[in-house]
Amino acid sequence: MSVEWPRPLVAGNWKMNGLKSSNEVLSEIQVGYTPGLKAKVDLVVCPPATLVHSFAVACVGSRVGIGGQDCHAKESGAFTGDLSAEMLADAGATYVIVGHSERRQYHKEKDADVCVKAVAAHRAGLTAIVCVGETREEREAGKTLAVVRKQLRGSIPVDSNSHNLVVAYEPVWAIGTGLTPTAADVAEVHAAIREELKRLVGKADHAKVRILYGGSVKPSNAAELMSVENVNGALVGGASLVAADFLAIAGAYLG
Repeated sequence: MSVEWPRPLVAGNWKMNGLKSSNEVLSEIQVGYTPGLKAKVDLVVCPPATLVHSFAVACVGSRVGIGGQDCHAKESGAFTGDLSAEMLADAGATYVIVGHSERRQYHKEKDADVCVKAVAAHRAGLTAIVCVGETREEREAGKTLAVVRKQLRGSIPVDSNSHNLVVAYEPVWAIGTGLTPTAADVAEVHAAIREELKRLVGKADHAKVRILYGGSVKPSNAAELMSVENVNGALVGGASLVAADFLAIAGAYLG
């Protein structure tokens, strides 16, 4: 498939998976990130916080980016167990995921919470991967576009641009379930996101913001999903833990 700006991005969200031995998976990703693939797509791995620094050091010169999975809104303070965006940047991260549905569900994060974390990411010089997506109940009620638009308006900071913002659409009901929306469903939501970005980021820059699809992305469906208009890559969960699968998903851009 042809590659136009915005340049595709495939990001792996490892969630709460990975030990020191997982450096072997990272090494396989680096080896498999061939010059031909580098010419077509950017790769980012978001491991657990314990691995961010070692992964970042290992990736120097490889063009594989490293990201965090969450950050606190404050730069520092008495927030036991939390990590600031500045700490992630200091460890070598260049991206951070904010507003993932698991954070919204299990930690009760609201759009306003996601927004201040994205602000923190920008403050630290990180690119924020802002996640949005509807539940099964919301989809069945015909509320998908309204939910996604509301999340975007509440979660994206006013200083956002194509350099410090990536949007990831992840229908909650598709995450880790093996279920995926149809290509037409994805196209509809991504078109709505692009239109909303025109208002939130500005007409001059909105077309350059990368919009990723996430939710049970795997090698067998990557080519179809990545070819949908306004899909500029993928946020990959479980499949990113297997180097061959992660690379195969990115390899959809070689077809």
